[in-house]
Amino acid sequence: MVKIVEVKNVTKDFGGDEIITRALRGVDLDLTAGEFTSMAGPSGSGKTTLLNIIGGLDRPTSGTVSIEGKEIHQLSAGQLSRLRRDRIGFIFQSYNLIPVLTAYENAEYVLMIQNVEKEERRERVLRVLKEVGLEGLEHRFPRELSGGQQQRVAIARAIAPEPALILADEPTANVDSETAGSLMDLLRRLNEEKGMTFLFSTHDQAVMRRAGRLIRLQDGRIIEDNLQTGNR
Repeated sequence: MVKIVEVKNVTKDFGGDEIITRALRGVDLDLTAGEFTSMAGPSGSGKTTLLNIIGGLDRPTSGTVSIEGKEIHQLSAGQLSRLRRDRIGFIFQSYNLIPVLTAYENAEYVLMIQNVEKEERRERVLRVLKEVGLEGLEHRFPRELSGGQQQRVAIARAIAPEPALILADEPTANVDSETAGSLMDLLRRLNEEKGMTFLFSTHDQAVMRRAGRLIRLQDGRIIEDNLQTGNR
C-alpha cells in the first residue's frame, strides 16, 4: 500500500516561557492511500492541531510529518504552498467560501491558481458540482445556498484538483443530522470511486460510524486506533 501520510513523534506546544500548553504529545500516525479515517476526541484533545500540522498550516514543536514521502516542514515556503495546492484538499466546518464568487467560481478557484486550461477547468468543475448534487445551482452565491449546499461547494472545491489527501475539520458541525448523513455518504462514495485518502476530525457519531478507521485522541495522545469492520 502507498503511504500518503507519516507522522513521527510530533509534539506541539502553545504559550510562552511561563505557561506552556502541550496540545500534542508524541503522536505517531500513518495513513495509506484510500483510507477513510476519522479522528475523534473531546475539545482540546488535539484533533484540529494535528490536522493543521499534517496540512502544513502549522508547524510541530518537534517531530516530523511527511506527505507522499516529502518531509513537509523541510520544504521552502513556495514548495509547501505548491504541495498544499496540488496534493491536499481542505474542508472546513465554516465552509470558507469566497462570498463574492458563485458556487462555480468557488469550485474553480484552485484550478485557476494551478493554471489549468479554461476548457478543462469547466469540464472538471461542472462534473464535480454534479457529483456533489449541485447541478443547476452553479451560478448561485454562497448567501443563496443552504448550509448543506455551501458545504457541498466546499467539497467540490476540495476534490476538483484531484488531490491525494483530503483533510476535513468537523465537516458536519454546521448542518442538521440528515444533511450530515448525506454529506458523509457522498464523501464515502468519492473515496471509493476516486481512491482519495480522507482524514476527518469530528464529534459527530454519524461521521465516526461511516469511517473505515477510527482514531481517538485524548490530552494530545492517540489512545485508540481501530479498523471498523464492514466500513471499508
